[in-house]
Amino acid sequence: MSFVLPELSYDKTSLEPHIDVRTMEIHHGKHHQAYVTNLNNAVKGTEFENLDILDLLGRLKDLPDSIRGAVRNNGGGHANHSLFWSVISPNGGGVPSGELASAINESFGSLDAFKEAFGTAAKTRFGSGWAWLGMKNGKLVVCSTPNQDNPLMQGLCDCSCTPILGLDVWEHAYYLNYQNRRPDYVSAFWNIVNWEQVSKNFSNAK
Repeated sequence: MSFVLPELSYDKTSLEPHIDVRTMEIHHGKHHQAYVTNLNNAVKGTEFENLDILDLLGRLKDLPDSIRGAVRNNGGGHANHSLFWSVISPNGGGVPSGELASAINESFGSLDAFKEAFGTAAKTRFGSGWAWLGMKNGKLVVCSTPNQDNPLMQGLCDCSCTPILGLDVWEHAYYLNYQNRRPDYVSAFWNIVNWEQVSKNFSNAK
């Protein structure tokens, strides 16, 4: 089994003005594709090549030293971006509802308090990385990871949880449109969050 670049469920132009089409073309078609290609090359011919990507990340410590770094970087990049594309939508924005909304209020006090905590995690991540909303011990948590680390990388990642929402804060995700204005990019993110998908991720993670 080879890992493949997931198709988007929306047109690359449809996230404008929040994410411009040129960024989408490069981000999805070039950066994510490179992670997929490098990941396939790393695991080809090994006992790990037929694992699901999330299982592979969960077993990162079991991988031989010769491929662990490549899988950490490229497998993380593949998993992180696959989640990212699914939790943004041209029809996104608004507010969460149902059990997810209740869980956010229980864990953070309010939606605004959650957005502030998540935004801080995204804006203060030094260099490249990700901000996450995830489930840990039955509760929602916010954290961030460097580079392409994923919260499922147990024992190798300080941010340990099951991610249900992620925001890419690598410069390749926003620099063409926002330059050094990462806070503006983070603020724009809320206009395209696909809360319906995040709710599904939440239900699956419980």
